[in-house]
Parts: sequence; C-alpha cells; structure tokens
Amino acid sequence: MRVTRPTGPASKIAAAMLGAAVLLAPLAAAPASARGPEADGVKVGNPSFIRKLYPAAKLEYTAAQQYQQLTAQAEAKHALLPPEHPLTQRVRRIANELLPFANKFNDRAKDWDWKVNVLNSKTVNAFCMPGGKIAVYSGIVNELKLSDDELALVMGHEIAHALREHARERAAKSMLTNVGVLAVGILVGNGAGELARVSGGLLGLKFSRGDESEADLVGMELAARAGYDPRAGITLWEKMGAKAQGAPPQWMSTHPSGPSRIDNIKKHLPEVMPIYERAKAERRQ
Repeated sequence: MRVTRPTGPASKIAAAMLGAAVLLAPLAAAPASARGPEADGVKVGNPSFIRKLYPAAKLEYTAAQQYQQLTAQAEAKHALLPPEHPLTQRVRRIANELLPFANKFNDRAKDWDWKVNVLNSKTVNAFCMPGGKIAVYSGIVNELKLSDDELALVMGHEIAHALREHARERAAKSMLTNVGVLAVGILVGNGAGELARVSGGLLGLKFSRGDESEADLVGMELAARAGYDPRAGITLWEKMGAKAQGAPPQWMSTHPSGPSRIDNIKKHLPEVMPIYERAKAERRQ
C-alpha cells in the first residue's frame, strides 16, 4: 500500500506538531531522582519541560520593556517611591537577603538584571516578572500591616514564580494551543507577532493552582534560608482571608487561598524549619 505524504503548508504544520510531541516525550521518561533541586529543603521537581518551547531570552526582554514602562508611568504620576524612602529601603533589604539563594532553583538567575521597586498605591499586590523584575505595592504592606517575615514570604512567593519560569510555561502552552498558527509563523519568519500576542499580558498573568502551590513552597524556602520565619506564611494568609471578606484584594484574586492553602504550608514546614533555625543561629553569631 502506498502512503501519500502531504506537501505544502499542511505538511509543515504536521511536522511542527510532531516535533513538539518528540520534544515533550523526555518529560515522561525522566527519572524521579533527576527532577528536583538536590540537598535539603522543599521538593518541587524540575520546571516543566514544555517551557523550553518558548525562548526565555525573548520573554525576559519583553518583561523588561513592560517593567520599564510601568515604572516610568508610575514615576510620572509621582507613584514610584524613591530609593531613600523607608519602605523602598525595607523592601530592597529583604530582596537582597533572599536573592543569594535564588540560584538553587534557577541557575540563570545569577545573570538576571534584578530590579526592585515600590509603587505607592493602596492596591494589595506584588509581582516578579521574568528576568527578576520585582514590584511591591505599598498597599499590600500597609493594608495588611505585614511584618518583615510576612513581607519576605510575599516576595519569596513572587520571586519563585520567576525562578520556576511559570510565565514561560504558560506562554509555551498558549503557543502549543495555537500550534497551527505557530508553525506557519515560525516557518515564514513571523514568530515575533506571536511572541507579542502571548507575552503582552505579563503584568496581569494568572497562574494555575499548581504553580501557586509551588511558589508557596519555594518562597518558604527562600525566606527560611534568608533567616525569615516560614511560619509567617500562615499569618499572611490569615490576614489575606480576613481582607477578602470584603472585596478580594488583587493579589488574592490571582492566588487561590483558603484553609487548604494554610494546611499545605503547615504540611511542608518540617522541610524548611531546620533551614530557618540554622540561618537564625548564624545571624546570632
């Protein structure tokens, strides 16, 4: 029986879909021992292999552009707190204590051009864009009256999203969803348009429950290694829950909460409390 092979654009799309399937195959075959950062701490496995279908450098470049636009607009509206402001100094101090431990979860983080700014707004929000672009809204600190431990958990959580490349994974999945358009775009050199379409909403990106749970755990470890009490994750989400009895704050609207989230934090505390105790002891020396 003779098999007729398709030609033209249809064959190129089919080839791209087959290539994607081949690229994804190693994910299922990877042994459990090769799926996570070694040594003590939380066990979260390697980031999704799917993310490799989307260029990290391009996404980080887009994020840097969006972050620059955001901070420029905030400065023009006198909503960007200056470096000498006490809250900016506080946020940057905590960031400087967290970031030395970022490389455990993403070796590329050592080469990122990290930026940390505070936006003067009552919005209860914070984020870290791909490539290490952090913004904390004064509202999340002032409205929730965050302690340094709780603020470190907030920042650790957002940094974890960048380290685990959750935005890159979502971009790759979006491209796979539109694989036909993507395949044609790549083959005719129009990948830039697709890149802009997928990454244009980085500031308002919502992550899955799995991503959020993973960011909680990695954020706990980052905080613990920097000498911040990971148990503050419990009081943080208790405050968020109380705040949500009215209109849910923006930060919570993109982050699933509730008793199950606190229970998950409590479940994993034994993995990070020894790290915290060691860091605390070293601080006293």
